[in-house]
Amino acid sequence: MAPEIAPRTATVELTFSPLPVHVRTARLIATAVARRGGVEEALLDEVRLAVGEACSRAVEAHQQQCPAEPVRVELRDGADRFEVVVTDRVPNDDPAAGGTPEVSPDLAELNGNLNLGFAVIAGLADDVNISSTPSGVEITMSWPAKKD
Repeated sequence: MAPEIAPRTATVELTFSPLPVHVRTARLIATAVARRGGVEEALLDEVRLAVGEACSRAVEAHQQQCPAEPVRVELRDGADRFEVVVTDRVPNDDPAAGGTPEVSPDLAELNGNLNLGFAVIAGLADDVNISSTPSGVEITMSWPAKKD
């Protein structure tokens, strides 16, 4: 009996200084990795737009609170999902967090620009998880992927 081979996953990590010009690069890289990871062509615009929205939100937060800290993007090409994690280092920039860590806040309860940005992301990604901690906000988005 042949041993089972675990599905391979590939990870691409990207960090960039919080400048709006770098958001375009993050979108392009995310689209290329998604395409290579088996995301259907019809979903690539959604990937591009969601990653752009998440990165723009992180850049804006960093410019206001910690302009020397980079924004981090992790792209994971798994067996049947393509996942993107955008992490900022702005402590509790989520007004719903109220100074305490909160995992996956209800998008309807968020205020202002954060509410709109998170709502856009939730509408574009197949699955979204937003975590707010004292060290920053992490937005995890994923889409189905097919392997050949």
